[in-house]
Amino acid sequence: MPLILGTNSIKDTGYDVANSLRFNDGSSDNLTRTPSSASNRDTFTFSFWVKRSNISSNQSIITARSDGSNYFTIRFEPDDLHIFDLTSGSFAYQIKTNQLFRDVSAWYHIVIAFDTTQGTENNRIKIYVNGSQVTSFASASYPSQNTDQHINNTIEHQIGKNGSGDFFDGYMAEFVFIDGQQLDPTSFGEFDEDTGIWKPINVSGLTFGTNGFYLDFQNSGSLGADVSGNGNNFTVNNLTSIDQSTDTCTNNSCVINSLDNHFYNATLSEGNLKQTANSGNYSFGTSTFGISSGKWVVEVKIESGSTVRNVMGITDKVSTGTTNELGSLANGYGYSANGLIYNNGSEITGSYDTFTTNDIIGIYLDLDNNKLYFSKNGTVQNSGTGISITAPSSTTNGVYFFAFGDYGASDDSVNNVNFGSPAFAISSGNTDGEYGNFEYTTTITGDSASKTFKALNTKNLAEYG
Repeated sequence: MPLILGTNSIKDTGYDVANSLRFNDGSSDNLTRTPSSASNRDTFTFSFWVKRSNISSNQSIITARSDGSNYFTIRFEPDDLHIFDLTSGSFAYQIKTNQLFRDVSAWYHIVIAFDTTQGTENNRIKIYVNGSQVTSFASASYPSQNTDQHINNTIEHQIGKNGSGDFFDGYMAEFVFIDGQQLDPTSFGEFDEDTGIWKPINVSGLTFGTNGFYLDFQNSGSLGADVSGNGNNFTVNNLTSIDQSTDTCTNNSCVINSLDNHFYNATLSEGNLKQTANSGNYSFGTSTFGISSGKWVVEVKIESGSTVRNVMGITDKVSTGTTNELGSLANGYGYSANGLIYNNGSEITGSYDTFTTNDIIGIYLDLDNNKLYFSKNGTVQNSGTGISITAPSSTTNGVYFFAFGDYGASDDSVNNVNFGSPAFAISSGNTDGEYGNFEYTTTITGDSASKTFKALNTKNLAEYG
């Protein structure tokens, strides 16, 4: 299970990506465009950044589709990357990686460069992940020389689906299509001099070609807008402005860890920011990032359900069973909807409000002073007196995770978790002073001291963690 940090863990990258687009497979989110004229069907390059959420199904990144027997697609299947062109129901070629893409805490940069005019067959399709060429494949059959492909023909091009299925679930950023050139990853990114981390560069100066496009997802009113200068805009389907995210490949935000969902078996959606309880189990899920220092805040908006058993807080370890509720272990602390705080299987004394649908609970974790605070709709509970917690260095993994679950069967609560880039509308808007957006202030009075807490993302971690 990934503890931290994914692709980007440096504060300053030189070039910052402002936005990504959050795709939810449950609502069939996608973008579509049909080119008005065919262009180069032999030579072209795709470059995109992706952060996966649901990894249990086939998910298409881009498809050019005439019908169910004739299409090109790039998709996760469900863990590896599969690229193929289907003609009359048979593979014209297919490439499948040995590399698996299972890390839901990380951003991946993928470049796939085509040139079927090449005499050497394995030069006709080149795949790069995070700046390095992929050379090991589970299967590889290359297109014949000078093969025309479905890409760049006058058929529908689909981002995030294949026909009426294979919907993508996760985040995409910096989606680029170069028409007429086979480029390597240095056109789109570079290794950081200090850390060696692969990072994006400004691509606006590239030559995109006739049907080329550059989707930066910065226009919330036109999420399919092409900013290459070509005007090759995509039609937006089932996506709205709330699906524009600040979780990007230059500032990776924490989410709920879908890899730590075995025992709780909750339903995760909206980029792993929405959690629907499993009414048969009482357990919990954890955040993708574990933290050992600094001050961090998370908000949880209760959407629906009979929430009496709803519980949220922190833990030093993942769940170990289907009846392992949050707060049952020594370094697990859970605030439940009935107004009780649980730790090590017992109630902690204090004065805490009950909460229910539409309430927003704030979780404030101060690891500089080893204190934990909760708020309800902006009011810090227990008169601002925090809960003393074990120092991270003395815990099982040396870190704490934010955690969300329930403490009894028959719970059907639905929680929306905001680590700073919310998947629900914020009516007031309070920044953490850096990169987060919250409903309520991130500065509270705790144990008679003013304390400012930060959103849990890689830029804040690099400076404050």
